[in-house]
Amino acid sequence: MPAPKPLEFRRRAVELTRVPGASVATIAKDLGISETCLRRWMAKDDVDAGRREGLTSSEHEERSGCEERTAARRWRSRSSSVPRPTSRRRTCCPQNERPAGP
Repeated sequence: MPAPKPLEFRRRAVELTRVPGASVATIAKDLGISETCLRRWMAKDDVDAGRREGLTSSEHEERSGCEERTAARRWRSRSSSVPRPTSRRRTCCPQNERPAGP
């Protein structure tokens, strides 16, 4: 996976596509990025500018932060509780006292 491009690079690339008569495919090729990548940046810009429905960049960052905090909280609560068995078979009966199968 290629390294992420700087934010200013992305903004300028999107601006180039907004020029009348500009070809997304040509601009993407000239910049050394995929057409799909450029179209994704355009869609994100449309959401941020209010031209399209969806989560803005700031809303996405806020939501990501909440999810990270929630995951960390769950991890801490799990790791501090009594260890749970991973398999019923291991805790049910000692190895030599296991019930006979059919």
